Amino acid sequence: MSGTQAWGFTDDRGTELGAARVPLRVVAYVRAGAALLDLGVTPVGVYGSGHDGEALDPAKAGGLGAAGVPYLGPGRALDEAALRELRPDVIVDVTYDGKSPYALDEAVAERLGVPLVALSVGNELTLPAILDRFAALAASLDAGPVRANPYVEPVPATSDAEPVPAVGAELAAAEAALQAVAARSGLVVLALSGAGPEQVHLARPQAWPELEHLAGLGVRLLDPGPGPGANWLTGDWTRVVELRPGLVLFDEREHATPPYELPSGVRLTPWNPETPPSPAAYARFFRVLAEALTA
Repeated sequence: MSGTQAWGFTDDRGTELGAARVPLRVVAYVRAGAALLDLGVTPVGVYGSGHDGEALDPAKAGGLGAAGVPYLGPGRALDEAALRELRPDVIVDVTYDGKSPYALDEAVAERLGVPLVALSVGNELTLPAILDRFAALAASLDAGPVRANPYVEPVPATSDAEPVPAVGAELAAAEAALQAVAARSGLVVLALSGAGPEQVHLARPQAWPELEHLAGLGVRLLDPGPGPGANWLTGDWTRVVELRPGLVLFDEREHATPPYELPSGVRLTPWNPETPPSPAAYARFFRVLAEALTA
């Protein structure tokens, strides 16, 4: 595939997108951009969400900072002039509802005349399916370096093959190691996002593809119980104590606060609820979690 050939891709809203040539200049939401970088596509710029500030959140950035990818600020307050100066050929966002992009107003892309791809990161897809969709997009963007990425198996060079790389040896090894550790560990795990000394958001494992995947690997995840909220149950830190976790996965993003008032002896390990959807990023996370379960 070359930049002179026509390009087409159907995103997870069911929107058929196309261009006269393969897009070379990609602008993306931070999470999507970090994943694409792992997969061999270096964005020319990234933007944040309503949770983000004027500087790139290192917890969400992956390798973007080291690669020198410029950060344009929060998507809903994006400087369109700065975006236009980057001359993007395509914009890549995520979607949680399968209907609309998460971090950027679609009208911005329309005013620029640039196709906007929205890939699902919600619980209608499994984690492997989410990884496959990002790999498929990277392949459609002619990601040459993806062939040498140690986390992605080569794509068969047949004209009718779907560009969906396998999970990859590194991620498979990390999963196997975590599964073995989880089988021996008696620790129960609670994922949460701190919202100050009086409030905490407790993750519902079935609402998060990565947490559901961890449960499938044998990690004993705690459900916070009944109450409002599809993804989180919001309560106070007393509820955390009542649940008696052995290990807490705490939200390490900059807008979240550190854990408060945890029971004595509880282990802590960072968790990014917006881990870049790439095999490399999840392999790293699974290795960190395996170490925490065995410490």
